[in-house]
Amino acid sequence: MTVTIHEQRLGRFSIDVPYNQPLIDALKRVPGHSWDPESRLWSVPAKPWVAQKLLKELYATGLFTATESHESSPILSTEARPPIVSVPTASTRGSSSINVQLLSRYDELLESRHYSPRTRRTYRSWMEKYRDYHKGRPLLSLGQEEVNQYLTSLAVQDGISSSTQNQALAAILFFYRGIGGAESVDFSGVIRAKKSQRLPVVLSRSEVKSVLSFMTGDKWLAARLMYGCGLRLMECLSLRVQDIDFELHELLVRNGKGAKDRVTMLPESLVEPLREHLERVRAIHQKDISEGFGRVPLPGALDRKYVNGSTDWSWQWVFPQARRWKDSASGNQGRYHMDETLMQRSVHDAVLKAGIHKRASCHTFRHSFATHLLENGYDIRTVQELLGHTDVKTTMIYTHVLNKGPSGVRSPLDSL
Repeated sequence: MTVTIHEQRLGRFSIDVPYNQPLIDALKRVPGHSWDPESRLWSVPAKPWVAQKLLKELYATGLFTATESHESSPILSTEARPPIVSVPTASTRGSSSINVQLLSRYDELLESRHYSPRTRRTYRSWMEKYRDYHKGRPLLSLGQEEVNQYLTSLAVQDGISSSTQNQALAAILFFYRGIGGAESVDFSGVIRAKKSQRLPVVLSRSEVKSVLSFMTGDKWLAARLMYGCGLRLMECLSLRVQDIDFELHELLVRNGKGAKDRVTMLPESLVEPLREHLERVRAIHQKDISEGFGRVPLPGALDRKYVNGSTDWSWQWVFPQARRWKDSASGNQGRYHMDETLMQRSVHDAVLKAGIHKRASCHTFRHSFATHLLENGYDIRTVQELLGHTDVKTTMIYTHVLNKGPSGVRSPLDSL
C-alpha cells in the first residue's frame, strides 16, 4: 500500500491513496480536505500546519513508518521500513530538477489559458503519474513510444475507461504542445481510445419524487434545483444570490462546463422556498458582518476591483457552508459554498432509502430533467439550450426515451 503526496501550485497538496477505510477516515480529519471524483484524488490546503496534521493522522493509523523527505513527492508505504523513500542520488537529481521546472511552467500555462482549477489539478496529476511511470526521466526526452506505453498500461494494467484514458492523453498532449513545442513529438501514431457510447441513468417522475421525499433542508432545495433547472452539481452549489431573477423566473448559470454562461428557467414551485431559504442565508450573512467577517471569494481579480465586493449580499452563495473557514496566516474568516461531497452523500442516502436500484447520483437529476422535457414534447433545440450543450449531438443521447412508455415503439411480439 502506497500513499503519494504531491505539492501543487494551486495552493493544495494532492494525495493519491488506495481505498482503505482507516486511511479515508484519517484524511477526513484533516481541515480543508476535499475529494475530486474526476482525478480520483484527495487534496488538502498546502500549508505547513495542515501538512503536519496530515502526516500525523496518517501515522496514527499504524499503517506507515516515518520517511525521509523526497525532492518532488513524499511517499508513505507499508511495504518497507525507514527510510521508505531514499533521497535521490546525484545522477537522478538533475532530471528531477528539470521536471520540477517543466511542471511549474505547465501549471503557469494552464492558468494563463484560464483552465478551471479542477482541470488544472487533474492535468497536473496525470503529468506527475506519467513522469513517475517513466521513473523520473526528463519529460522532454520522452516521445510517442513512451506516450503509447503509458496509455497502454492504463488500459491493460489499470483497466481504466476510454474517457479516462483520453483525459490522460489530453493532459500529455497539452504539455508537449505548450511546453515542448508542437514539433517536439510526432503524435501521428499516438493511441486514442474509442469513446464508449453509454446511455445515461434516468429516474422516472415517481422515482424523482420518492428520492426528494427523503431529503430535507438546503440539500432538498439544491436537489430540486438540479432536477427543475437541469443543473450540474457544481453549477448548483456555485450559485450566487445575484444569479436568481425572481421577476423573470430565470436562473443564470455562470462559468459552467467549458467556461460558458447560460440562462435556464426557475420553476414556479421553487420561488417561495428559495425566497425563504435566502432570508435565512441573509440572516447568517448579517450576523457574520456584525462579527467582522462575512466575506466570500470572488472570481478572478474582482476582489481587487471591488474592494468591498466580497461582503456584498449579491455576491453571497445561495448554499453557503455551515461553518466559516479561517485563514491561519491572516486570521480572516469567511464562507465558501457547501462541499459537494455533502450533497453527493445526501443524494446517495436518499436513493437507498427510496429503494431504487439504479446507479443514481446528483447528475442523474440533470439526465432526468432532459429526458422528461423530451417526453413532454419539447423540441431538442430547446433542451440543448437549457442544458448548455454546444453540439445538438450531445443532447440527442436523451432521445432514447422515444422508445419507452406507452407511446414508444411497439414490439412485434406484442402483436402475436
